[in-house]
Amino acid sequence: MEGAGAAGLAALLKHKERFTGKKVGLVLCGGNLDPLLLASIIERGMVKSGRLARIRVGARDVPGSLARITAAIAQAGANVNEVQHQRAFTLQAAQNVDIELVIQARGHEHVAQVIDALKAAGFEAAVV
Repeated sequence: MEGAGAAGLAALLKHKERFTGKKVGLVLCGGNLDPLLLASIIERGMVKSGRLARIRVGARDVPGSLARITAAIAQAGANVNEVQHQRAFTLQAAQNVDIELVIQARGHEHVAQVIDALKAAGFEAAVV
């Protein structure tokens, strides 16, 4: 523990008589936690729990396709965080595109529901 994070514990140890017979909660914290590391840990936890998923959707490369894809995702109750079109690095025919999306969902079952909704809308879709 770093110094400031232990201040509450130090006060408790020094003045035990003030807290005898009472329920006491201590907040142990410090300012030396790297926020980028914390963000990375949270994101990885979201991926593991299915709250954050990367999916690939195959579609025609025509105006309106992305709008139909995001509408299907929204109707399934998920949120889109990122979108990336893969035109060059795809096995799709020249007039088609792979669209990779990072979505927020409620868990693995919900991600499966989003994939089913995309398929029902006529798209090829899978978790990457």
